Formats: sequence, C-alpha cells, structure tokens
Amino acid sequence: MNKTIQTVESAAAGSTFLIEDVYPLIDGGRFPVKRIAREPVEVWADIYRDGDAVIGAALIWRQEQDREWQSEPMIPHGNDRWSGAFTPVEPGKYVYAIEAWTDEFATWSHAFARKQRSGADVTLDAIEGAGLLTKAHGAQQDAAAVIVRRCEDYLLTGDVAPLLATELGTAMAESQLRPDLTRSALFPLFVDRDKARFGAWYQMMPRSQSVVPGQHGTLRDCIARVPDIAAMGFDVLYFTPIHPIGRTRRKGRNNMPVAGDGDPGSPYAIGAIEGGHDALHPELGTIEDFRALVATCLEYGLELALDFAVQCSPDHPWLTQHPEWFKWRPDRSVRTADGPYSDIVIPDFASVDRAGLWNAFRDAMLFWIDHGVTIFAIDNHDTAPLAFWEWLIRDIRRRHPEVILFSKTFARPKLMKGLAKLGFAQSFSYFPWRTAKWELEQYLGELTRYPERDFYRPNLFVNTPDLLPYHLQGGETWAFKSRVALAAMLSSNYGVYSGFELLEHEAIPGREEYLDSEKYQIKQRDWNKPGNIKAYITELNRIRSENAALQRTANLRFLGIEDGETIAFVKEATDPANIVVAVVALSCHVREFWLPLGDVTVDAGGQRHHVSALENLLTGEQARIEWGGIKLRIDPERDPALLFRCLA
Repeated sequence: MNKTIQTVESAAAGSTFLIEDVYPLIDGGRFPVKRIAREPVEVWADIYRDGDAVIGAALIWRQEQDREWQSEPMIPHGNDRWSGAFTPVEPGKYVYAIEAWTDEFATWSHAFARKQRSGADVTLDAIEGAGLLTKAHGAQQDAAAVIVRRCEDYLLTGDVAPLLATELGTAMAESQLRPDLTRSALFPLFVDRDKARFGAWYQMMPRSQSVVPGQHGTLRDCIARVPDIAAMGFDVLYFTPIHPIGRTRRKGRNNMPVAGDGDPGSPYAIGAIEGGHDALHPELGTIEDFRALVATCLEYGLELALDFAVQCSPDHPWLTQHPEWFKWRPDRSVRTADGPYSDIVIPDFASVDRAGLWNAFRDAMLFWIDHGVTIFAIDNHDTAPLAFWEWLIRDIRRRHPEVILFSKTFARPKLMKGLAKLGFAQSFSYFPWRTAKWELEQYLGELTRYPERDFYRPNLFVNTPDLLPYHLQGGETWAFKSRVALAAMLSSNYGVYSGFELLEHEAIPGREEYLDSEKYQIKQRDWNKPGNIKAYITELNRIRSENAALQRTANLRFLGIEDGETIAFVKEATDPANIVVAVVALSCHVREFWLPLGDVTVDAGGQRHHVSALENLLTGEQARIEWGGIKLRIDPERDPALLFRCLA
C-alpha cells in the first residue's frame, strides 16, 4: 500500500514525533549492527508526541540495494517504549528505520468511548467519526469492504456500535492518511550467515603436513589430513599464507636475520618471482590441487579459511610493476619493516596511485573467492589505514555477502573494537592473556554487554603461530584442557593452532613464542603421539554441536561460586529448554565447592521452572539439585571441566 511519506529529522524541523533511544544502534548509526540470517532482529525505541493522541508505529527495513520497504508493526510496552522485530533471510547489508504517525480514527474512538461513559451527548461526535471513514485512502480490498459495510450500518440505523467495532479500527489503521508521518534516520545492519556465529577453527601450516621428515608439504598432504581434523569436530580449516615466499632478507630458523641453505623463510613474506598474493607457492602444488582441497573440505563439513596479509616481500612483483605503491629510501632501496619483520615491505596506502593499490588487494581476495574460499583472516591491520579496511569490507561484502572476514589483530583494545565496527564478522581477543578468574569475568563481561555484543564477535584462540602463552609453557595436560574448554564453552567461536592437541610447549626463554617455530622451518609431527588430547577436544566439539546454548556468546552469564580458582557460568539457547552450566578449574588443585543455581530456570511446557537436576554431558549421569544448588568436586588432573545440561 503506497502512502505519502514525510521524512523529518527533528522536532526543530517541525516533526510531530520524537523517536529516541533506538536499540540496536552503534555510535548513532555510524556503523552497522551485526546479526545472523534467519534470526529475528528486535528493535526498541522511545516514540512519543504531545497530547493524548493515539500513536501508530512501524519498523521498516530492506536490503540496502532494494527500493521497496518491508514493514512490521511496533508494539507499545508502556512509558512510550515500543518494540518490533523483523527476520532477514539472506546475508547482506540492510537498513532499518522507525515510522510514527497519529492514528486519527483510534484517537476519535478512544475519546468517543470516554465521553460516552461520562453520559454526555455524543451525537455530533458519532457524525465526526463517520466522517473520518470517508478519508480512508488506498485500502486493501478486505479493509475497504469492512469500512463501507460499517459506514452503511451506521447511516441506516443511527446506531454508533458499528463505528466502534474492532475490525473497523483495524481496517482504518491500515487505510487512513498519515499526514504527520515521521521517519527516523536510516540505521545500518549487516546480516551474516550462520558460520559467523558458530564455528571451531583449526589453524595449520600447509608446508608442514608431509609425513616425510624434511620434505615440504603439499596441498595433497593437506587433503590427507582433512578427515582427521574433521573427526575432531572442527568445521573451519585455517591456513597460514600459501603464496610464494621472498628470498631477499629471508629469515632463518627462530627468526634469525640471515637464512641458511634450505631455510624456507616466513610465509608472511609474501611474493617472489613466481607471483604474489594471487599465486600459490610452487612447492605446495597447483591451482587444481587447491580446488581439490576445497572440495574435500566441503565433503567433510569444513570450510577453508586463508590468511590475508596486506604486506609484501622485497621480491614481490608489485615492487617492479608498481614502484609508486611503495616507499623508497634516498639510496633507492625500498623501505622495509623494522626489527623482526625486516623481511617484509609495507605498501604505501596513501600513494599517488592508492586506488590502484587498494584495487589490487581487493582483486587478489576476489581471486581466491572465485576458487572457493569463503573465509579470510586479515593479518597486520595496523599497516593499512582504517579507511582501506572499511572500503575493502564494504566492497567484498557487496559482491559476496557470504564471505566472512576475521580481524586477526591483537593490537590496542580500542583499535580492535574500531575494526570490528567497520564490519569484520569476527575478531581476535585478549583471551590468551586472561587467566585469573576476575580477568575472565571482567573481559568476557565486557564483550557480552551492550553495545559490544552488537558489533564484536570474539573468536577465542588458545594459541597461534605467533603466540605460545606462558600458562601453556609448562606442558601440563590439565592446563591445555582447561584453556581449550574455556575457549570452547565461553565463546561460540574458538580456535587452536596445530600442535596444541599434542601439548607442544617449548618456548624461546622469556618470550611467548615457540622455539623452532614452523614459521621459519618445516616441521613434521606424529599426529597420534601418545599423550595427545585429541579425544578431549573431540568431546568438547561434540557437546558444542549438540547444545544450542553453546552456539552463542552474548548469552553468557557468570555464576557466583566462592572459589577463586574455579570459574562457573551458564548459557541459555534461544530455545530456553537448552541451558548449559560449565565449571572450569583455573589451577591444578582438587577443588570442592558449592554451585548456586537458585536463579537459573528452565523452560518446560512454556513455563519456567527452577533447575531440579543436572545431567553430565560427558558421562550422562544425573544429579539432583537441593537447596538451590549442588556440591561439586573437580579434579583437574582427571578433567578440569564439568559440563552439565540443566533439567526442569
């Protein structure tokens, strides 16, 4: 139904209505709110005007490129607070807004009923109400029929009852003119597919997948590993860069400034005579091998994610093809990064041909998308301006809304949040450095409150090729299990870097870096080495996949147990029948404690009930709840995590 729409931005400009305190909204609408396709988007706002007129309000929304709006009614909740909801089906960029207007017929109806109850003469008022029916405009066929019939009933009988019929009020609400209709500003929304909300990532170095000692791995070797990774329950296979590696300034083992014979160099020094960001390292195989890898991943329920680093080696073809894209020193040598990163060159994103440089990185990403890549982990954000990332994200998502971009940086906290606002679907976190109970509660509480929960989706990695946290350097099995259980249960997205399942923990003394890191050498492993925790990780991923409560992050709530070395929390699914409680030990000592559950309730048959029992998600055993809680014992050497489903 077409209606004249008057867009007014403020009362000062003549608007009848004020539309305030809109939720969800990021920085007044400067950045898009994030949601998931096929899940309702709730919108709340304060909507009011002067006087006692009856107000109508609607939530309107559309995909950014569409012209036609869709509309859903908003419902008042008292004190001028209104809410509405819509459900976007497809990933992509959307806009939404709020419209408000005076419902003249409902205003008349309320005033008439009030006057009639007082016993006053309402003859003229009834005539005025009937007159409003003649102003109905553009009514749908069913509504028009109701209006005509009720009007005739009144005119034939003089009885006012037909004018007060509920069906007439509904028909008029849809059909009358709205001369004071006011629309809010347009607010941005980005809708991702489900993988942005829930996933388990396994990161590995492709060249280290050969079973032959000292031999460079290939993509075919990676294909052979896919079944084992899928069997552990991971659904994202994440590769470090797979491009040709520069030879100039190549790093040796343990980041030595000079490479020895046979040293493969760091895969983050991207580009050589064989090609740049849209080329494969020749020892990994061919593009046909890459397509076969993508197909194998899909066969086993995995998606392939690639590191995407906006940096080059001194041998990258762009340095000779486009010297204007780089900074040069007085001796005409290219300016490289400092210290441990002297094997890479940072392009000049403000160069005279910045459009050419920006498009080149965009085109490289599009190349891999065309070959089946749907997820990219973006490395070294601080080497490029925020404007570049905002442009790249918008351009890629406009073309491929299914693509997920993961902000891998762990720079300054506000920069990390700023990058998330620009549109990254997921973000790295400070989880690797949060070990104490108060730190975890404070940090995860920050990420799951408003407004962070509306734009920041944390992906809790327990380790990375660059990071071996101090708390893992002792190689204690309980510590590895505790950290992976925390990551997997606290967040709906988490990841491990290969070798974690083998308890790899040898570090450069005094640093959070691996000794003999495979960033600088080829490494072979026995993936079934005794003492591994593959079975434990598999069970965690099984529990995650079977419990919808664990497939979200913002539903996290900590429970107050009086034990500083144990942390407890509860997560509830959108379907409130699935509620999971997790208790994780933060030290190696056996603990006994009281777990309070008095304020945790479970949905049963549409009603909320206090928890009556807990079902152990690993053993299936059930324990009764008495006096609002339960006494538990946790032995970290056996299992540092207790995971329960709440029963009504």
